[in-house]
Amino acid sequence: MYVAFDQLPPEARVWIYQASRPLTGPEAVSILPGLARFAEEWTSHGRTLHASAEVLHQHFLVIGLDEGIAGASGCSIDASVRFVAQLEQLLDVELLDKSRLAFLQAGTVQLLKRGELKAAVAAGTVVSDTFYFDNTLATKGELDTKWPRPAGQTWLARYFGQEEKNRQLA
Repeated sequence: MYVAFDQLPPEARVWIYQASRPLTGPEAVSILPGLARFAEEWTSHGRTLHASAEVLHQHFLVIGLDEGIAGASGCSIDASVRFVAQLEQLLDVELLDKSRLAFLQAGTVQLLKRGELKAAVAAGTVVSDTFYFDNTLATKGELDTKWPRPAGQTWLARYFGQEEKNRQLA
């Protein structure tokens, strides 16, 4: 069953898929009916799931699921990945590739290959205060409050020598 994304509770599970390029306005609008249809028809072992999906920052497809109603099974998660793969083909964009990191710089999403991160930190183009989109977040509450957030407050802290500082603050 489709639920408006902003109506999902904070504990709703989210999956974040990052595009390899910005989606154009017309592309994002063109997939909205398909996102709603997927959420409406998504089931787990015959149970209707309360789900939603939306495009954020022109780079991220986020699928949300209220697991308080019904949880996703392996088969239903596989169905969602197949749906995302179909969107990749439709839009000619990569959504399942996890090799790029996304940062918010000067109001724009900038992508960086993982292998380029150390050099970017050394050059000062990525600093601990640079906002990072941590796509490993698991809940809508985290998405709402910790996405994006300063790279030094994420798993990237080790690149800035801040792991110990973060542990002390916890």
